[in-house]
Amino acid sequence: MKAIHIIISLLLSTFSALSQNAADILERAASAYRNSNGISASFSMRAISPTGTTTDSSEGTIDMKGDKFTLVASDIKTWYDGKTQWVYVEPANEVNISSPAGEDLQLTNPAILLRDYRMGYVSRYTGEATGANGKSIQNVELQPKNKSDITKITLQIEKTSSLPIHIQLEMKNGNRSVIQISNIRTGVNRPDDYFTFRQSNYPGVETIDLR
Repeated sequence: MKAIHIIISLLLSTFSALSQNAADILERAASAYRNSNGISASFSMRAISPTGTTTDSSEGTIDMKGDKFTLVASDIKTWYDGKTQWVYVEPANEVNISSPAGEDLQLTNPAILLRDYRMGYVSRYTGEATGANGKSIQNVELQPKNKSDITKITLQIEKTSSLPIHIQLEMKNGNRSVIQISNIRTGVNRPDDYFTFRQSNYPGVETIDLR
């Protein structure tokens, strides 16, 4: 019995250390973003069905500053100024306006996830590895504390920069979204109006207000 108690004690200590390590890693990532003075990066994204089939894929760029971001991917451009989001669909020449929050926002802006993880998720460190870019990464899993369409988020955080380079979201319906981030540049301090939709640049656009 004493041996069993020792083993249980060691296991509890290990899991406690892993949990703390995950929190430390995420705090460093959040701090690195806050101190970045604006980030610009390239990304690729895949939507994967429960059977493992890629149902959609896209590549593009994202600029982030604080809670704001501008995302350009294929025929879609997205602007978010911290409150309002504009999604311009080029083939239809229409822009959808909304005020996203919670999970809807986390799906498009990794910075929001880093900011809010403490409130909505339980974090777990799963070890180090070598990322697709050949650099050391730290793996962290996030699971929602409450009922959610997201069942798990896996983050790969580059050890040297403390910035996320790979994000995988697993959904309740079995679908997955995999985002790979590359060519990260910090100190890209865009003006605030860079993160808003300028209707004058899109003559004849149809506006659909979903707020």
